[in-house]
Amino acid sequence: MASERQYSPVDRLLLQADAALRTLLPFSGASSRPSPAIVQNETELSSEESRHVAGLMRINHTGEVCAQALYQGQALTAKLPEVRSAMEHAADEEIDHLAWCEQRIRELGSHPSVLNPLFYGLSFGVGAVAGLVSDRVSLGFVAATEDQVCKHLDEHLEQLPEHDAKSRAILEQMRIDEQQHANSALAAGGLRFPAPIKFGMTLLSKVMTKSTYRV
Repeated sequence: MASERQYSPVDRLLLQADAALRTLLPFSGASSRPSPAIVQNETELSSEESRHVAGLMRINHTGEVCAQALYQGQALTAKLPEVRSAMEHAADEEIDHLAWCEQRIRELGSHPSVLNPLFYGLSFGVGAVAGLVSDRVSLGFVAATEDQVCKHLDEHLEQLPEHDAKSRAILEQMRIDEQQHANSALAAGGLRFPAPIKFGMTLLSKVMTKSTYRV
């Protein structure tokens, strides 16, 4: 059986640059699964409802940009090959969410956040540092981050107009996937973060939410 290909540091940096471009450039990330929204009928939303839903989907899109960066940063510095592979696989799955959210934002006549490059860079740095500390901390950070994402999704599902079946289908499937990512990270040996750290992460996520809702 052929051995796993070994990448040089330069190769890995080039792969990271390619991943960043595919994450940040419009419509550059192709999903492996069709959007859950395609089987739902489009319903008429008022101008106010459309702006609000677009804002929620913009927040979730930025969250997926951050997830991509986090996983890529962790994969770059992970010590064990199996952890690196798991991070890269998780990043691939998150591309689906990224594409679904962007498509829905465009359908609502809006655009992704202009702050995405900034959040990508910050998240990549956090992921790389977590990977340098230890694989257990890195996996724990994934679990804690996904828990935060699930909380955001629950809040957004409550805020969606009842008749917006397309957006709801996307967020519900994302909720299922994100919870699975959190469970898998803990099952792989991830550290369970204490409450004070999770509280700090919650505060940071609120800053991101407020800054990307409209821009």
